[in-house]
Parts: sequence; C-alpha cells; structure tokens
Amino acid sequence: MKIAVFSARPYDQQFLDEAKQRRGAGTSFEFLYFDAALEVHTAALAQDCEAVCVFVNDRLNAPVLQALHAQGVRAILLRCAGFNNVDLAAAEQLGLFVARVPAYSPEAVAEHALAMVMTLNRQTHRAYNRVREGNFMLDGLLGRTLHRKTVGIVGTGQIGLATARIFKGMGCTVLGYDPYPSPGFAAVGASVALEDLLARSDIVSLHCPLTPDTHHLIDDASLAAMKPGAMLVNTSRGGLVDTHAVIRALKSRRLGHLAIDVYEQESGLFFQDRSGEIIDDDAFQRLMTFPNVLVTGHQGFFTVEALQEISDITLRNLADFASGAACANRVRAV
Repeated sequence: MKIAVFSARPYDQQFLDEAKQRRGAGTSFEFLYFDAALEVHTAALAQDCEAVCVFVNDRLNAPVLQALHAQGVRAILLRCAGFNNVDLAAAEQLGLFVARVPAYSPEAVAEHALAMVMTLNRQTHRAYNRVREGNFMLDGLLGRTLHRKTVGIVGTGQIGLATARIFKGMGCTVLGYDPYPSPGFAAVGASVALEDLLARSDIVSLHCPLTPDTHHLIDDASLAAMKPGAMLVNTSRGGLVDTHAVIRALKSRRLGHLAIDVYEQESGLFFQDRSGEIIDDDAFQRLMTFPNVLVTGHQGFFTVEALQEISDITLRNLADFASGAACANRVRAV
C-alpha cells in the first residue's frame, strides 16, 4: 500500500520509517514523502495512493477530499490530535476512513507552555542577547515569583491536566474550566466557570480543541474579563484567539504578556523558512513589535518521545485500516 505523506519534514520521514521498522511492516507500506502541504492544487501528488498522512496545516475540505477519493485514496491519517482541518461530513459521505493521534506525550506540550511562561516572565530571551553583547544590566528584566500565583487552565484534558500538575508543583493555585472536566483534575485544582477563571488568573493557558464553539474563545469580551496585566498562553490551536482583539488588549496595556506557539493564520508561515522573504501578514508583524510577546513556531509537540508516539499510533491506525479492524482512533462526523 502506498501512502502519500504531506507537509513532510526530515524528522517526519525519520520517525515514520523507524516506526515501520519497529512494526516489522516491511514493504507492505510504502511512504511517499512530500514537502508540500495538502490542498486542492497538490492533491494530485497522491495519485495511486490508497492513503494520505497529513498534519495540522494541511487542508482537507470537501473539494480536496473529493479529488483524493477520485484518485483512489480511501484513508486519511492525521499525525496530530486536532481534526478541525478535515470536513468530516464530506469524508463520511465519501466513505473515507479518518483517524487521528488523540494523545501523544501530553507532557511535551505542557512543558513547552511552562518554558514560554518562564521565558516571558523572567525575560531570559532578552537576557541571553544582552549578555552576548556584553551588557550585564538588569534594568527591564524584572519578573515575578510564580509561587502562589493563580494559573487558569482552559481545557482540562490530558495536556491541560499535565500543565496543571506542573504549576501545582510550583506552588501555584490552579483553576480549570472545561465543559467536560477531567476526573483527575480535582486532585490538582478547582473547576470554575470560565468568567471566574479569567477574572482570577494571573496566567491563562489554553489547552482545548478548536471547534465552532471555541473559535475566538479569547476575544474582546474575554480579554476585558481577564485580570489586568495577566499573561495569556496558547499552545493549542491558533483559532482559539482573535489576533486583532489581542493586539488591541496589548496596546491598551490590559493584557500583560502573550505567549503563543500557534497562530490562526499560521499555515502560510509555520514549518517554513521565511527568513529571506517579506512576511506580508500585517497582524503577525504587529505582534512581533511588542516586547511582551513571545512566539514560537508550533514546536510544543516537538520532542523525541512525542514524535515516536505519533509515528507509532499513526502506523497502528494504518494497520487497522489495512486489515479492516476496528480502530479506536477513528474520527467520524457528529
């Protein structure tokens, strides 16, 4: 069976090939790696393939799914937990198998969220550059002790729970909001209404999926409800945050700090080298002018352990499709 792997980087090839060797799949699965993202103009690359393997910024809307189906593709394998980039209704109508990786090393993303908080709070990114230039002044590097601060976790699934445990261990008071709260969260924090969490938290960290209900969960109204000077952290999905609303909150000094590993228009930027080009995204460029904003390029998942787990589960999903077995990670339209 041939599988077209889109948005493939060298590490994707390395870890998928290693996972195939661990499973002893031999030549039964043949991966074809493409650097290009999947969209309507690149769908033809999957010609003669029975499956495609995609990532967060690949677009699988109805026209793309129809083009893939017409070429013989019968399975969509997501190398991620989120599936907001897939038109599940169209996939189901076409009879396509769709499976995801529901959880992979949640501690990896949780630890990255902590790293971003610590970097912004203690200004270590600015201190690094200063010292390299021989500047050892401390002015402008003043932070706050996180011990006894209140951290709000929006989304208490596996990643949110892992994040809550980290901050609890640092002596923080942890609050959580989730329409479907995790049973394990009660051991580390208190579940409260979103409005209460926003009003009380010194740090708000987002760990929920992107759905029609959570799109722009952080907007002008929710930013106005936040504690003045609070820090907002998003390592989940860019569409959870209204970028223009955040810019307004930063300009008014209502929002104290912003740390984002995801961005709602990231598909044209992230996982690419744009250093020699003019980036014509005015909102992104405006964000980069703020000294209290930290942006990383969707690397929260990027650890050896997480990539191994993603690849292993992807191969397991592929094997279930090939054998016709029930797949625990299959995603269907509601």
